[in-house]
Amino acid sequence: MSTASPGSTSAASTPHGRTESFHHLPYGVFSPAGEAPRVGVRLGDRVLDLHAATGRPQLASASLNAFMALGPDVWAETREQARTAAEADGPSYPLEEVTLHLPVEVADYVDFYASEQHASNVGRIFRPDQEPLLPNWRHLPVGYHGRAGTVVPSGTPVVRPSGQRKAPTEDAPTFGPSRRLDIEAELGFVVGAGSTLGTPVPHDDFARHVFGVVGLNDWSARDIQAWEYVPLGPFLGKSFATSISHWVTPLAALEAAWVDLPGQDPRPLDYLAPDRARGLDIDVEVVIDGEVVSRPPYSSMYWSPAQMLAHLTANGASLRTGDLFASGTISGPEASQRGSLLELSWGGSEPWGDGRTFLEDGDEVVLRYSAPGADGGRIALGDVRGRIESAH
Repeated sequence: MSTASPGSTSAASTPHGRTESFHHLPYGVFSPAGEAPRVGVRLGDRVLDLHAATGRPQLASASLNAFMALGPDVWAETREQARTAAEADGPSYPLEEVTLHLPVEVADYVDFYASEQHASNVGRIFRPDQEPLLPNWRHLPVGYHGRAGTVVPSGTPVVRPSGQRKAPTEDAPTFGPSRRLDIEAELGFVVGAGSTLGTPVPHDDFARHVFGVVGLNDWSARDIQAWEYVPLGPFLGKSFATSISHWVTPLAALEAAWVDLPGQDPRPLDYLAPDRARGLDIDVEVVIDGEVVSRPPYSSMYWSPAQMLAHLTANGASLRTGDLFASGTISGPEASQRGSLLELSWGGSEPWGDGRTFLEDGDEVVLRYSAPGADGGRIALGDVRGRIESAH
């Protein structure tokens, strides 16, 4: 097996997220031992060399960006070529013998806050005597700009961050390792085709710009976040690491997964196209040290992916190939469906499992995803894993 280089991880560390279906064909970037990275699609325990199978020069690359920039017509054509090559047993490598890399060169990263259950839980934890949702929450998809340079591929160790923290019982802040390190189980959306500065992207153009989805863990240092986020929002409590899956599931593989949203009240403004907004039936499993601790359903989200993109560009902000925007924590209405430890432990006051609250050094977190497939079964999307290392 090849040794993972910096910024990548060994394929052997990602046994989940597999698919046997020619209807899935998730994209990733891999390198055989001693060879340059190139684009491939996953077929069970093998990786199809897409550049060798199609001859398309943009696929002989260390990221998907050059290929994604070609737009949806080329995406569709290449997907058919990939299916044909897969069915014909085209050029491929055993998954365990290649190194997987970050699949996209991330341009900008935006994280939303699109789960009503998550936002309400957080509001109840931090503002127990007030309305859990702030007045704007049901009128627009709330979000913030994150740090693209710290988006890392699945399997990359996560070093416990240090920063200023101030507990309610302390008189002054101190500097040191986070005591309340958390996860956020999310879904990420990868932009393939960019847009023009000054021209908003309409809700209905979502599929013309978004190439596919990735699993995403927005690691969060809750004590650092709590001290710094007023009045401007998340900063160092979020920017130290965001993990994504090695595999990008194209939107074309999720045609059977679209479902109606649970409902929006009051009716959002017209640019958010509330009458056409739809969500995705994607199930998530949160696994910590081998134990499933939560099963958040993405179908419970309040804001749709297309609404998030429409709002992101409503002021004329442009899209670039490689932009990544995330859903925010996915949490369902049941206690067993909460997508963060902040919620599972109710702010640290209600330990779960064997007395746990937040992450400890050595913990390994795995997020697994599945969705309805075109053949009537379910496809396993790329998983996301990371192990916590002690602060430097």
